[in-house]
Amino acid sequence: MLSRKQKHFIWKLFSLFSVVRGYNILIIVLAIYLTAIYILAPDLPIRHVIFDLNLLMIVLASSTAIAGGYIINNFYDREKDLINRPGKTMLDRLVSQRTKLSTYFVLNFLSVVFSSYVSFKAVLFFSLYIFFLWYYSHRLKKYPFIGNITAAVLAVIPFFAVFIYYQNFDVVIFVHATFLFLLISMRELVKDLENILGDLTQNYRTIPVVYGERASKIMLTILAGLTLVPVYFLLQYFEIGYMKYYFYFTIVALVIFVVFLWYSAHKLHYILLHTILRLGIVIGVLSIVLLDVDVLLNRFLPSLSNSF
Repeated sequence: MLSRKQKHFIWKLFSLFSVVRGYNILIIVLAIYLTAIYILAPDLPIRHVIFDLNLLMIVLASSTAIAGGYIINNFYDREKDLINRPGKTMLDRLVSQRTKLSTYFVLNFLSVVFSSYVSFKAVLFFSLYIFFLWYYSHRLKKYPFIGNITAAVLAVIPFFAVFIYYQNFDVVIFVHATFLFLLISMRELVKDLENILGDLTQNYRTIPVVYGERASKIMLTILAGLTLVPVYFLLQYFEIGYMKYYFYFTIVALVIFVVFLWYSAHKLHYILLHTILRLGIVIGVLSIVLLDVDVLLNRFLPSLSNSF
């Protein structure tokens, strides 16, 4: 039977996990490895990718930097989140602001240490990434367009780091990246609609606050249409294996999304729209294995068995 002190410690761990969005980081790590195996380095033996220490250090540097970014974002948004997400905020407040800031600096230090294993250029890259994560939370997110674009760019930066590492410049990679960027941009704008009350109260000049819900819905509809452009090119001009079914599903989901968007008027509606986009991104990550199922059947399992 756990003592009261032990239970409180466990709740603090859950709180810290919530603050750093541990579930998001796990998805990002999985996405980076799947992208490396199936898109960026499809000709390399899988065990070389999985057990590549340089790639591992890039993943660790990305993960710790992102976790630090979530902490500093939570620090600056604490008053706004108390209005928008009171339940989650109460859980997050089990960890003191001082502990959060200490953890933030430790995570950033670890990110630099991990990147130093790769190269000095990697240290500069992740140092700039850490700076822009802070500057986004401190200032940029309070402004329309700039905040949304910056958030979407920062979300794809870890993949860009791996892209630079493998030096793969195939056009299909840019098309995939464009699709992901547009999907994340939609998610950021839906989050602004979801959080409009807190943003308005705390004087965050987001797109819904400045231009209104109708203008935001028009922009989301345009973004949904633009997202179909890379989907079209991926389906028509590139070999994407069984992942084509994911993109067929995406077309249907985007149509449903836009229809539901124009009937949305309450926070719960925007939460559901946000959930649709999050599911779309997570399913997309898992669907990367469908690019070439032979990799999983003929290369992945034998590679693992040969490594032990």
